[in-house]
Amino acid sequence: MVPYVGTADDRPGTVIQDRGVAASPRGKAGGVGPGQIGNYIITAHRTTHGRPFGQVPELTNGDHILVTANGFVYDYVINRTMTISFRKPAEKAQQNAAVPGRPGVAPTQAMITLSTCATPEDHAAGNFWSDALGNPEHRINKIGTLVAARPA
Repeated sequence: MVPYVGTADDRPGTVIQDRGVAASPRGKAGGVGPGQIGNYIITAHRTTHGRPFGQVPELTNGDHILVTANGFVYDYVINRTMTISFRKPAEKAQQNAAVPGRPGVAPTQAMITLSTCATPEDHAAGNFWSDALGNPEHRINKIGTLVAARPA
């Protein structure tokens, strides 16, 4: 996973993803790092470039996501799914919010958002729209909360 300054799926993130790795936006308009209070956002391709997030849509509530960083293992538990449209700025803001789905709300806990395309679902519905960076209209976001952290 490669951190960068920006928002989910902007040009720096897309360039990172096109190398077949996951990208994590940071900063005022993006997210936070692993284990920090707020929204730790990770984006990656699902159907191309090695498919690092190929199985993210199959995650269900209660599944654990383990992230190893900075000498710790962070254990997040998925507790909901949020699908957003890239055509709707208000929905994009929900994905990038410090509390996923709640722009403007101050975070009180560490959360994670795993975000990937809904290209197969969009195409099956006859929706072939994409933005200037090739992002399909919809994103599937699996959201979880940090339940534990331990030394690696």
